[in-house]
Amino acid sequence: MRTLIVDDTRLARAELRTLLTDHPQIEIVAEAEDVAGAIEAIDRLQPALLLLDIQLPGGTGFDVLAGVEHLPQVIFTTAYDQYAVEAFQRNALDYLLKPIEPERLRQALARANERLNSERSAPAVPAGGLLGAQDTVFLRDGERCWFVALRDISHMVVDGNYVRVHFGSEKALLNRSLSALEARLEPNLFFRANRNALVNLRAITQIDPWVNDGYRLRLRDGQTLEVSRRQARELRERLSL
Repeated sequence: MRTLIVDDTRLARAELRTLLTDHPQIEIVAEAEDVAGAIEAIDRLQPALLLLDIQLPGGTGFDVLAGVEHLPQVIFTTAYDQYAVEAFQRNALDYLLKPIEPERLRQALARANERLNSERSAPAVPAGGLLGAQDTVFLRDGERCWFVALRDISHMVVDGNYVRVHFGSEKALLNRSLSALEARLEPNLFFRANRNALVNLRAITQIDPWVNDGYRLRLRDGQTLEVSRRQARELRERLSL
């Protein structure tokens, strides 16, 4: 598994290299010690796994993730436990506190390997860079950050000049247009319910007739969305209703 180590401390990088010698599936392709170097290495080398510290020269590990187009799998390796509680405990592959325990590292790498094998067995992403259910996106709203699989996003709704993304009990704002987001998504995953909303077809639990020959959708998170009359026919075709 092609792996990039990002840490500003030479000793910490050396300790990680030593720990990783017990894991022959790991191929360390490079190391970086600051935000700019990490972004450059990710874009150039396209690693499958990122071992990432939080505090770095030039910013934080969050800035690294925000600065790359394609996210590798991420395991945080840091001394700052407060970030895990708010942002990454449930969404990153793992969050390892220094000094890193060999068994915790083994568990995290096993999880990374399992996810990589799952992605390899999944259908290939279509040409054009479209994102599918297995792809993970990085969302940031103020100081809060998440790694979210697209399959876990229930819907996206226009909110002023932003798009509000709903996943589980959380919400995050994206500075993108709904049309731009729709263009990046596989069409068999998300559906344009109306001019202001995209819905994950797998998140729909109930469909009811609604005004003007439209539909009202109930989603797995309990929220509802209206399907316009114009889109109702396409929804019936997509779901073979």
